[in-house]
Amino acid sequence: MISVDNLKVEFNATPLFEDVGFVINRKDRIALVGKNGAGKSTLLKILAGLQTPTGGNVSVPRDCTIGYLPQVMVLSDEHTVMAEAEKAFDDIKQLQQRLDNMNQQLAERTDYESEAYLQLIEDYTHLNERFNMMGGTNYQAEIERTLQGLGFQRSDFDRPTREFSGGWRMRIELAKLLLRHPDVLLLDEPTNHLDIESIEWLENFLATKANAVMLVSHDRAFLNNVTTRTIEISCRHIYDYKVKYDDFVTLRQERREQQLRAYQNQQKMIEDTQDFIERFRYKATKAVQVQSRIKMLEKVVPIEVDEVDNAALKLKFVCADRSGSYPVICDEVGKAFGQHEVFNHVTLTINRGDKVAFVGRNGEGKTTLVRCIMQQINDYTGKLTLGHNVKIGYFAQNQAQLLDENLTVFETIDEAATGEWRLKIRDILGAFMFGGEASDKKVKVLSGGERTRLAMIKLLLQPVNFLILDEPTNHLDMRSKDVLKEAIKQFEGTVIVVSHDRDFLDGLVQKVYEFGGGKVKEHLGGIYDFLREKHEQLQRQGSTVNVKERGIDALFVAKSTHSQGDTEAPKQPKAGALSYAEQKEFNKKLKKAERRVENCEVTISETESAISILEAKMATPEGAADMSLYERHQKLKKALDEAMEEWEVATEELENLKSL
Repeated sequence: MISVDNLKVEFNATPLFEDVGFVINRKDRIALVGKNGAGKSTLLKILAGLQTPTGGNVSVPRDCTIGYLPQVMVLSDEHTVMAEAEKAFDDIKQLQQRLDNMNQQLAERTDYESEAYLQLIEDYTHLNERFNMMGGTNYQAEIERTLQGLGFQRSDFDRPTREFSGGWRMRIELAKLLLRHPDVLLLDEPTNHLDIESIEWLENFLATKANAVMLVSHDRAFLNNVTTRTIEISCRHIYDYKVKYDDFVTLRQERREQQLRAYQNQQKMIEDTQDFIERFRYKATKAVQVQSRIKMLEKVVPIEVDEVDNAALKLKFVCADRSGSYPVICDEVGKAFGQHEVFNHVTLTINRGDKVAFVGRNGEGKTTLVRCIMQQINDYTGKLTLGHNVKIGYFAQNQAQLLDENLTVFETIDEAATGEWRLKIRDILGAFMFGGEASDKKVKVLSGGERTRLAMIKLLLQPVNFLILDEPTNHLDMRSKDVLKEAIKQFEGTVIVVSHDRDFLDGLVQKVYEFGGGKVKEHLGGIYDFLREKHEQLQRQGSTVNVKERGIDALFVAKSTHSQGDTEAPKQPKAGALSYAEQKEFNKKLKKAERRVENCEVTISETESAISILEAKMATPEGAADMSLYERHQKLKKALDEAMEEWEVATEELENLKSL
C-alpha cells in the first residue's frame, strides 16, 4: 500500500539514512528496529506525512488512510472519556445527521411523484447503505469493547479526561486510533503506558483485526507476538527480514559475520595489491601490471560492516549487610484515598532473597503499597513491618524526571556521591556509557533512556539489601534491559519489581503478586506461570470469549508450558452442503492454490541457494574485487523479496480457502 523509494534524510548535512526503499503491504506486521538515534521515529513521521525527507519518494494511494501514534502528543482534556473516543466516528456522526435531515424532508414533503422527491429517496437509500456498512448502528459497542480492552472501566466512561494521568489519556488516543481502522497503523512505543492485560489485548487486536502495522517498541515479547517482518536501520541503510524479532536477531548476527569475513578478505586483497604496487612501481617490466592493479583498486567498493555498539554497560548492585529473614510483613493492610478504597486486608510475607513482581492494571495499588513499604504513606490500616537491618534502594516511576535538568551528568553524580565513591565518579560514568564528553552533557538534553541510566547510577551509590524498582525499564532499549535484568539476578538481596514487561520478568522473579479488585493475590512461579494460571481460571469460569478479548491466548500458555499443543484442523465444507459440481470446483481451486504455494516455496529455496553460493564467492579475495558479483547479488535479493511477497499472497489465499 505504501511504497518508499530511494529515501534520504539528512540533519545538518549529515545523512541519517539514504537509498532506503521498501513496500508496506496489506496485512504486514512490521517491527522497525535500530539503535537509539538511528532514525526510527523520523521514518515513522515521514510515512505519516508529518516530516519531509531530504530526497526520495513516499507513494501513498489516494484512498489509503494512515493512523500515527507518536511517543508524545498534545492531549485534549475538554471532554469525557466516551465523548473523546467517539471522535473516531465523526464521519459516521455527520452521516447520521445527513440521514436525519433527509428523513425529515421525506416526512414533510408531499410532492411524491416529482423527480426531486424520487432522487431524494435514491440518495437516502444509498447513504443509508453506506451508513450501515460503516458500522453506524453498532459503533457504541465497539467503543466500549476497545476502551475496556485498554483497561478502562464502565464507570470511567463519563469521567472528564482531565481527571486521568498522562498515561491513561494516551490510552484514549490509542483507542481513537484503533477505532478508525486505518489501512496502515504507525505506532511509536505503544506499550509505554499499558499494563500486562492491556498489552495482551492490544497484541490480539493488532494480530487479528488491524490492517497493515509498523511499530517501534523495546518490548521484545510484544514484538515477537505481533510482528512477522523486521526492518532494521543500520549504517544509514535498511535491511528487510521476513521474520519475527527473535529470528531476526539470529539472522542479523549471521549477516554481520558474513560481512566481517568479506571485509577482512577485501582488506587483505587491498593490502596485497598495495604491496605489489609499491614493490614494482619503478620496475619497467611490471609497469602494465602495476597500472592494472591501480585501476582495480580505484574500482573497489568498500564493504561496510554493520555497526555494533561495543560500549559495555556494566551494572552491579552492591549488597549491604544481610537483612533480617523477613524484610517485609503485611498483616491486614488497607489503604483508601477518601471514598476510594485502593486495597484492603493485604496479608503477605516477603522472605530475604526473594525476587517478586507486583503486577496488575494501573491504578490497582501497586505503587501505593510500595510507598507504604517506603514509609512515604503512613495512614494505612493494618500492620506493616520492616525486618531487621533492612536498607532500601528505591527507583520510582518518575525517578528520571526528578533529576535537576540544569546540572551536567558529572555534577549530578558528584552531588550524590559520598566517601570513596567521589574518587571513582569518572569510572562509574564510563561503565554506564557516559564516558568522555558525554559526562559534560546537561541532563535536559539527555534522552529518556540516558536519564534512566543516570538515575540508576544514583541508586547504586549507596549499598542496599532491598531493591524496590517501579517500572525500571521505561525508556531503556533491549540491550540495557538485558544488562539490568542480569544485575538484578546477581543481586544477593531482596527485590520487588513493578513492571508490565513480560520478557524482563521472565526468568527473573519466582513469585507474582497480582493487584486487582482491592485485593492482592500471591502466585508462586514466574510470570508466564501466572499468565497460564489466569488463562485456566478464566476457562474454568466459562469465559473463553473474555480470554480472547483480554488477549491472554494460547501463545503465552505455549511459552510457559514449552509445548505447542493440539491445533484445530482447518474447517472444510460440510458433507452435503455443496453439490457434486460445487465440491469438484472447490477441490480444483484448493489444489491450484496449494500448487501455487509449492511453486513459490521452490522458487524461494532455489533463489536462497543461489544467494548463498554467490555470497561464498564474494567472501573470497577475488570475489570481493568483482563488482559484477555485487550486482548479481542485488538482483537475486530483489527476486527473493518478490518471491516472498508472492508466497505470502498465495499462502493467505490458501488459508482463506481452507477456512471456508
